[in-house]
Amino acid sequence: MSEIRLITWNINSVRARLDSVDRLLTDYKPDILCLQETKVQNQMFPTDIFNKNGLTHHALAGQKSYHGVATLSRLPITSIKSIDWCGKGDARHVETVLSNGIKLHNFYVPAGGDEPDIALNDKFAHKMDFLAEMTDWSHTLPRDDHHILVGDLNIAPLESDVWSHKQLINVVSHTPAECDALNAVQEAHNWFDVMRHFVPDPERLYSWWSYRASDWRLSDKGRRLDHIWCSQPLKGKMKSMKVLEDARGWEKPSDHAPVMVDIEL
Repeated sequence: MSEIRLITWNINSVRARLDSVDRLLTDYKPDILCLQETKVQNQMFPTDIFNKNGLTHHALAGQKSYHGVATLSRLPITSIKSIDWCGKGDARHVETVLSNGIKLHNFYVPAGGDEPDIALNDKFAHKMDFLAEMTDWSHTLPRDDHHILVGDLNIAPLESDVWSHKQLINVVSHTPAECDALNAVQEAHNWFDVMRHFVPDPERLYSWWSYRASDWRLSDKGRRLDHIWCSQPLKGKMKSMKVLEDARGWEKPSDHAPVMVDIEL
């Protein structure tokens, strides 16, 4: 048996938070780090800091100033693929096959803007189309394969995934339409919700806290926007999970906290 540690984190600009990246890698020593919203073109990605920490295998899908995902790994990566969801050319996904056979999918789902109406808000329409394509894609994945899906999915699907279901039910990220769409993605492959396995509903579980709060920890108005799912054959291999909330309080923080899972293979 061997254990690998995977961390997923919406970094909200990797070059702006290199000190936090170095601290995360030093303190938690992940074998695989999946980043979202890297906001950098591939040729300008700061690979040195990851190489220094042993993450020498890189799968990058970036673009200037916006979006972007990156998977950095100690384990060799045997193939890399990106899907152009909704044909928009956005860097929102990278798939890697690791040397142990696991297929790892790193996602950054569109946020969806402010108005939860596809007729009035093109960004929300894009988000719903993206989720519909993810559902169709999930249906195609063989149920007996070893897949892990991580990332900022920009939806908090359960009432206990938000600080107030009543106040946020009509707010983008927790509307019934989005929650139903994310549930459809999950059901299409019978994805196993790793985070909620270790922190069962109705316990509070958040990974994002707005910059607007003067004291994010005191107000604790969070949402679970970041997720880790796995195929059913892998669910017994998931050994522990933790939202690294302290990172939200580091200097120049992302508004997302990293989520860590230990996997025994």
